[in-house]
Amino acid sequence: MLPQEIIRRKRDGEILSAEEILFFSRGIGDGSISEGQIAAFAMAVFFKGMTLGERVTLTEGMRDSGEVLSWPAMDGPIIDKHSTGGVGDNVSLMLGPLVAACGGYVPMISGRGLGHTGGTLDKLDSIPGYETMPGNAQFREVVKSCGVAIIGQTGDLAPADKRFYATRDITATVESIDLITASILSKKLAAGLDALVMDVKTGSGAFMKDYADALALAQSIVGVANGAGVKTSALVTDMNEPLAGSAGNALEVADSIRFLRGEGERSRLETVVMSLSAELLVLGGLADDRENAKKKLKSALDTGKAAEVFAKMVSGLGGPSDLIERSSEYLPVAPLRKEVTASASGWIRSIDTREVGIAVLELGGGRRRAEDEIDYAVGLSGILELGQKVEKGDPLALIHTRSEDAFSQAEARVRQAITISEEQAAGQPVVYEFVSE
Repeated sequence: MLPQEIIRRKRDGEILSAEEILFFSRGIGDGSISEGQIAAFAMAVFFKGMTLGERVTLTEGMRDSGEVLSWPAMDGPIIDKHSTGGVGDNVSLMLGPLVAACGGYVPMISGRGLGHTGGTLDKLDSIPGYETMPGNAQFREVVKSCGVAIIGQTGDLAPADKRFYATRDITATVESIDLITASILSKKLAAGLDALVMDVKTGSGAFMKDYADALALAQSIVGVANGAGVKTSALVTDMNEPLAGSAGNALEVADSIRFLRGEGERSRLETVVMSLSAELLVLGGLADDRENAKKKLKSALDTGKAAEVFAKMVSGLGGPSDLIERSSEYLPVAPLRKEVTASASGWIRSIDTREVGIAVLELGGGRRRAEDEIDYAVGLSGILELGQKVEKGDPLALIHTRSEDAFSQAEARVRQAITISEEQAAGQPVVYEFVSE
């Protein structure tokens, strides 16, 4: 086959055969397709789109470009969750241990921060000794022994996606729902899953700000994953405010540990964690329905079993065995902590969540360039929620930083992000919709 003929057919809006798509996927993975041809193909798909069948084949082809994990002799389902990313979205750190405590096995392949959103791997890198890129043997052993391991994508898993994404990133073709779907799922399906739940964010802090776009992505992912043989559903959830009370790597780990110890105070965070976890238990056959699943999850939380699983995972991947009990002694702390205060009395009416994420990035908690070092200690904590009443001078958030100049810059951005009104705004749901096959 000729790559240019496949590109031409897609450019002209034709439906590609499975053989053509698999040929192109193999070529991306093994290097026989050039960067220029990848770029042209991506642009053709961007403008002409793909059918569900084409998306399924592209996803499977990219999945099969590298190693596909298998999990023989496990006594429970292999299940996982993925989020499109947001600010203060530390759900994975709690969901993995909770689901494992209820009998699931969670080999979670996560990513680093992208733009204004935080990355699960960057959060875990704030734990001294934690190995986010272990060998496959260690990864398998930790999953088998405690039920969950959260790590990064190795070069052996879906290498075609890594090359394809790098080209899309510099050719303005990232926003294609067809290609986003294949990119997300090729990595997840390479982990050998039985079931998957997708958290698609929408709102001011999400990549898919418009609800219609978020719903379309959720439907695409559910359709393709189920078409590839993995039971999948999706939740469309709100990102018009930070999900956790903290935004920043070590701060979000500390927030997760408090949650697992039963000290969580953020009802919206709990709703998302429990809703996604319950969906996974049902998909994996570990609960008959969502209500029964939530009872099991609450028991795992209340008895301390989920916290115990988290501790075992951290220890198994090289971190301190007593992190749950002594997190303040291990997690990095910024030397300067100052409040940003309300300039007027009223109610929190809106939060530009992307601006909050940018504030963390500018403090050093994210990357402007891929090679940048991250300061794991910086960020925001005590972030107020929409609808809360404040008096002039009350704290809106606590800024963790290393200098007065950095504080002043973050303070200005947080003030700009948070709108205070004399009228109380109506609350927003945190879970908008469930999408299933």
